[in-house]
Amino acid sequence: MLATKLTNKAGRPAAESVERRAWAKGNANQLSTRRAQDRESVSQALERVRQAARQRKKERFTALYHHLSLPMLRTAFFALKREAAPGVDGVTWRDYEADLDRKIADLHARVHRGAYRAQPSRRRYIPKADGRQRPLAVAALEDKIVQRATAAVLNAIFEEDFLGFSYGFRPGRGQHDALDALVAGINSTKVNYILDADIRSFFDGVSQSWLARFVEHRVGDKRIIRLIQKWLKAGVLEDGIVTTNDKGTGQGSVISPLLANVYLHFVFDLWAERWRRRDATGDMIIVRFADDIVVGFEHEDDARRFWDAMRTRLQEFALSLHPEKTRLIEFGRRAATNRERRGLGKPETFNFLGFSFICGTSRRGGFLLKRKSRRDRIQAKLSEIKDEMRRRRHQPIPDQGKWLRQVVTGFFAYHAVPTNGRVLEAFRYHVIDLWRRSLRRRSQKDHLTWARITKLSDDWLPKARILHPWPEQRFAVKHPRWEPDAGKLHVRICPGGAQQ
Repeated sequence: MLATKLTNKAGRPAAESVERRAWAKGNANQLSTRRAQDRESVSQALERVRQAARQRKKERFTALYHHLSLPMLRTAFFALKREAAPGVDGVTWRDYEADLDRKIADLHARVHRGAYRAQPSRRRYIPKADGRQRPLAVAALEDKIVQRATAAVLNAIFEEDFLGFSYGFRPGRGQHDALDALVAGINSTKVNYILDADIRSFFDGVSQSWLARFVEHRVGDKRIIRLIQKWLKAGVLEDGIVTTNDKGTGQGSVISPLLANVYLHFVFDLWAERWRRRDATGDMIIVRFADDIVVGFEHEDDARRFWDAMRTRLQEFALSLHPEKTRLIEFGRRAATNRERRGLGKPETFNFLGFSFICGTSRRGGFLLKRKSRRDRIQAKLSEIKDEMRRRRHQPIPDQGKWLRQVVTGFFAYHAVPTNGRVLEAFRYHVIDLWRRSLRRRSQKDHLTWARITKLSDDWLPKARILHPWPEQRFAVKHPRWEPDAGKLHVRICPGGAQQ
């Protein structure tokens, strides 16, 4: 299409005509409208699947492949992270965005005629808080697109089946929802013991054959099953060598969190809920975030029987508990008194989602469940900041201040929970001290005083303050209880969901 180009001052057309640039302003509204239409189309299709899954709990879906449509694939592409690391294909999000329509149409055609082939994932390692390396599998961009679209369809089905105490990698649920549920459960029931369970190398130990059978409980479309198996069998590229395995889901891939939840739903969640109903003799709470599991008990005998049964259950499905990280501790409102009576020390603590849980005392002398940021996580974060400040040492102070403000704001956004105020202040102090040391090393004659760095930090860094409400308040708003006979807000609580 040709457009006429006008001169700056004349009202008549210039002598020549010019071709309108691609992605020009005139096309912006068209792009925005199409993306909105794609989202609407995808939303309506998924809602129909969701309603069918909700109404027919035992039904297997035999026709799902047509949902991997052009609008679904385009929506999946725009849902990916723009700056994510590329896979073995070396293609970035920006690269693929150029000539997107043609590429998505070609991908759609290959998927539906069976010519789509999954590529091996690229092995990448990221440091863990304990100093070890966590292996991740970075998929190729087209694999990410198809995985994202497939995960959206499967989520619409399995979200109707997942239980309330499962929180990891689910729409509308996050880490703070799991933390709130755990605190509310401990405070509202007679929890005296905590089983802190850790599954050894879960993402690497998942049985792919069992996983396919679990997905087939609700998915009867063989093409979807074959698609999942393509990703599982594609292998991992490391040091120029592709390795394949009949175990594992490739931690870090787009589809992996959903597959992990499906696996643990059938292996652990349904079994644990049945055990709670049939075998527990006292109160029992369960909170699971991916493969991190915390179970609270009223009676020690229940806790030990559940631990033994859980170990056996996991072994039946190619999983095992980590012997050093799984432990049973006395914890709860009576733990301090009971241990003092037996001549023991303070109650032990346990860690969950970046926080240490501590049996504390309120100002009035009552039980107060405290949460403090894990010390090893804080030290790892400060070490990371120190290394980055070394690289940024000679940047202008405003540039350093802007970057540090982002870092501290991000830390506070997650860790600024009630009872964690002193940790926030200590973290901010150490960041300021790292900044002061870095600035002083810019010159041997630099004598930066604390008064000067305090002024800089007040200008650039946010103050330490609590940002999150008390867990029971937020939990009660998200999951209200209306039982008329309840003597208190939560009755035989199933954290994070309706009464089970």
